[in-house]
Amino acid sequence: MNKKVRWKQRYTNLKRAHAQLEKGLAIAKPSDVEKQGIIQSFEFTFELAWKTLKDYLESQNVLAQFPREVIKEAFHYQLITNGDAWMDMLEKRNQMAHTYDEAAADQALQLIRKNYAPALAEAMAYFRTRESRYNISESRVTVAISL
Repeated sequence: MNKKVRWKQRYTNLKRAHAQLEKGLAIAKPSDVEKQGIIQSFEFTFELAWKTLKDYLESQNVLAQFPREVIKEAFHYQLITNGDAWMDMLEKRNQMAHTYDEAAADQALQLIRKNYAPALAEAMAYFRTRESRYNISESRVTVAISL
């Protein structure tokens, strides 16, 4: 598959996942079940986010394979500005997947709301600008070819 297209396809899925996460985070006082759903939504959104970063970097001929490498490269190339939050997301995401008590869920939800959601929103904003630029340049290429 074309590298320039793959990141956009992954970004489409990321937009849906991020929208679901935002819906969950909008619940002021979530029940225990809703908390678990928000945490799982975060885990899924984070997974798509780092993979979208990876695919975008590849489209720019920057190779990174593992999440930690991808985050470092994304920070280096200024796709994200809070590298520490992303590294923390990576570490905590792995812990969240194996933690089931209420206190840990409350702590995870607090981290997601205060630190991780803003970092993910920043990445979403970055991709929105790239998506629109890509569409503009792609349409110009189509026009140039048809002439």
